[in-house]
Amino acid sequence: MSELVPGGNMPLPGGAVTVRVPGPFDVSALITDDGGRVRGDADFVFYNQPSAPGARLDGDTLTVDPPRLRPGATRVTIAVSPADPGTPLGRLPAPTLQVTGAGGRSLARFAPPRPQQETVLLLAEIYRRGGAWKLRALGQGYTDGLAGIARDFGVDVLEDGAGTPTPAPSTNSAPTRMARPVIPEQRTPGPGAAPAVPPPSYRPLPADDGFLALVNSARARAGSAPVSLDSRLATAANAHATAMASAGRLGVEGPDGVSVHQRLTATGYTYITVGEHLVSGPRTPAEFVEYCVRNEQSRQTLQDRAFTHVGVGHVADARSGDVFWTALWATPFSPAALARTAAEVVDFTNRERARAAGLPPLAVDPLLTTAAQAHSADMVARAFYSHTSPEGSQPWDRAAAAGSTRRSIGENIACGQRSPAEVVEGWMNSPGHRANILKPDFTHIGIGFAGGGQAGTYWTQLFGA
Repeated sequence: MSELVPGGNMPLPGGAVTVRVPGPFDVSALITDDGGRVRGDADFVFYNQPSAPGARLDGDTLTVDPPRLRPGATRVTIAVSPADPGTPLGRLPAPTLQVTGAGGRSLARFAPPRPQQETVLLLAEIYRRGGAWKLRALGQGYTDGLAGIARDFGVDVLEDGAGTPTPAPSTNSAPTRMARPVIPEQRTPGPGAAPAVPPPSYRPLPADDGFLALVNSARARAGSAPVSLDSRLATAANAHATAMASAGRLGVEGPDGVSVHQRLTATGYTYITVGEHLVSGPRTPAEFVEYCVRNEQSRQTLQDRAFTHVGVGHVADARSGDVFWTALWATPFSPAALARTAAEVVDFTNRERARAAGLPPLAVDPLLTTAAQAHSADMVARAFYSHTSPEGSQPWDRAAAAGSTRRSIGENIACGQRSPAEVVEGWMNSPGHRANILKPDFTHIGIGFAGGGQAGTYWTQLFGA
């Protein structure tokens, strides 16, 4: 089972998958095409409308069968909101997404950063890419309820008591919390009709030399060293801000299918540590930094002592005036930094073995390290995330190819985690990965890490006995 972080993704097996969010929540889904918009009210699945072709909601469980979705559908976005409307998610237990495949086999788990005042959260999306279906963790919050998300996806929503047209009667015995969505009829302009509104244009905002001073002032207050501007990070940040503006929504991946991390590596910048801010709303660099300082998770990124470089892009939609921001934070790759990162993963792993099971430490094996590093780099280079490589090789095959003769091999992989502490914590919170770390028979370990790809970071632990 994969432990996902925001932006992390994984391939899905063929057939139906089940998504469950236990707790006092309502689960809903929006079915869209590549443009990110619904076609009609049948594309919105929620408690008052629990089914659509290829998707069915039963309580806290959504079943999605991608091949059976309506023609043209390429994405199912899954949202969660409080069962008691108006209650901030921060007052409830943290929602956790559980994904299972055929036979109830656990595929993935996603526990997003704990929401605060948000009343609805985009948890994940199931999407088609190159003929295959994948799952991506999101974790994007809204404060204006389920109706706000519906409108962003092109659904016209009538709130209770909003007047005509009258919502269709509910078949759910529970009190109605939101009316059935109503989609305006699509009409083709006749002769002489006003031309369609042209697509919006986007423009970069003027550069502001004050950004770096604001950032480094905030870092100094936290005892962090200053960062310096890097033109490659700025290039990638501007490209991603433009992509988000063109789609009219925030996302780690733009409408062109390219992730913010892929934009960064395309500039030639290789990193050992990376972080990002994807924000809309602030109008100036001062407002953007103020937002980051107010928000706990954003503040941690801005003040992270690991970062040495930063680049920012902010693009305004000339029609709507919305401003989309991307800030990229990174530390460049070096062989010494990679060695330190691998050593920290080994150290955290051995601490867990001692703490949880009283086991002796694992020794670093150079051959296992070579195989693990090659697998992390391969997942980035060939855009896959699996223990099985595209040509079918398994962990023991890769270990043998590196020259290892160890009789027993085990492997943990992860993507999206931004530090050795975070990735080991994720593995320890997953029963299957935890079992590898705490297996008494294992005596040696190798660590692999590579930056890039859809998720930004790819980690491999290779164990041997």
